[in-house]
Amino acid sequence: MLELNKSGTDRSEPGRLPAQDPGPDAARDTRPAGDSPSSGPDAAADRVPLRPYLIAGAVLCALYFLYAYFQYARFGSPSWDLGIFEQEVRAYAGFDAPVVDIKGPGYLILGDHFSPIVALLAPLYWIWPSAESLLFAQAALFALGAVIVGRTTQQILGGGSGLCVTVAYGLSWGIQEAVKADFHEIAFAVPLLALVCRALLLKRYTAALLWSLPLVLVKEDLGATVAVVGFLLFVYGRRLQGALLAAFGVAAFVVTLVVLIPAASSAGRYDYWTKIDKNGEQDVSMLDSVLGVLDSSVKIEMLVFLIGITAFMALRSPLTLLILPTLGWRLLSQDSNHWGMVWHYSAILMPVLFLALADGVRRSRGSHRPWLASYAKVAVPVAAAIAVAMTQHLPLRDLLRPDTYRTDDARSQAARAALDAIPAGSRVETDITLMAHLTSDRTVYWVGGAPGTAPDIVAINLDFGWSRPIQDPVAYAEQLHPEARYRLKHRGGSFVVMERTTPEPATIPGVRGD
Repeated sequence: MLELNKSGTDRSEPGRLPAQDPGPDAARDTRPAGDSPSSGPDAAADRVPLRPYLIAGAVLCALYFLYAYFQYARFGSPSWDLGIFEQEVRAYAGFDAPVVDIKGPGYLILGDHFSPIVALLAPLYWIWPSAESLLFAQAALFALGAVIVGRTTQQILGGGSGLCVTVAYGLSWGIQEAVKADFHEIAFAVPLLALVCRALLLKRYTAALLWSLPLVLVKEDLGATVAVVGFLLFVYGRRLQGALLAAFGVAAFVVTLVVLIPAASSAGRYDYWTKIDKNGEQDVSMLDSVLGVLDSSVKIEMLVFLIGITAFMALRSPLTLLILPTLGWRLLSQDSNHWGMVWHYSAILMPVLFLALADGVRRSRGSHRPWLASYAKVAVPVAAAIAVAMTQHLPLRDLLRPDTYRTDDARSQAARAALDAIPAGSRVETDITLMAHLTSDRTVYWVGGAPGTAPDIVAINLDFGWSRPIQDPVAYAEQLHPEARYRLKHRGGSFVVMERTTPEPATIPGVRGD
């Protein structure tokens, strides 16, 4: 169970949650509490070499990017998100408002999710104006998290524990599934949360506060996580800092959901409340949502594997409290995509859990329970073994398959031919298959999501998985846009490109005149 006692043993003083201690293996610090003691964890930090972790991070970055790049090159993007984020970054790079036409003509993305930190990718996009630059940035941010997690582990546990945890974190299912899901804004939260947890473990409390502040710019729900960081600071003895940070986190959470997002949204509200209070068209009360947090085997499996990848030692650390806000909204959600082990939702939990593993091992080494002290000696290699074993069922296993590196198959060649038939600068309505390959130099709409725009091009993959097979693509394009007429421009394999033959509308929804 969670340990908040000072000694790192199983005994605690009744009614008190005193400050964290580095454990029996660290030098005792008798100086007043501060952020930069000259002994203990900080002194140990100076003795831990950085180079091995930079090398490990570079290898992980290469693996992540290699997987993401070839998935992109084979036109295998699993969702529209990569195209959405490229449109957002492209707008920031051009010093424009972050309008994402994929979500709807003229749609201001800050009215969907509040992630202004994505603007930091604009300089990279100036150099490399492609969706691939976002995939590389995410790979680098995930790998940076591994460097922080691994090196911090060695600083507090010593030995070869750091590289073991680097491997366990780097191959963890939460990170691998996020790599498969293409780019998402949570990539920024991964190293930030690693830095927050590192600072808490090394008793650098002011640093923990400062590193947690940018989290509110990553995604709207992370204000609640910041509030939990404030709670931990309060528990660890930094009463004023903790109270102020907790208040800031709560205020940021409320203001973002109630004021900022509705102000940017054309609907004037935060649309994702419906994920909790509606199941399809059926209303769900908050009580029913709360009572149903563990009503699915998918949810239970996800929780077991979250803690299981740390050999269950994360349960010994109060850092585990930081995962509760994210788990809370996911378990309350009526959307089954939020429950399981796929997509990107668990990536931000990985640095917290693996540093909680390190903290749990440190606390357990001095336990008066012999079995627990003995288990603490092997928990880190056990966690690494679990990660390696699970990888055979996870995305990165594909890097061992020759077919992963083939981009000259018939489907990919047909997709590239369709891209060549779409003029640069045109307005295109398309599905997920071609979307992220078009957003760098075209205005792109989601198929069926841009009524009244009469786009220049309608490009579709007939094998995309439509609810009803499309027998006549031209008739389908004109059904989407009865205000225009289209003709077949290109057809190859399952890809069809149609161009508008009638004049462009005088007024296009979502497009402002000069």
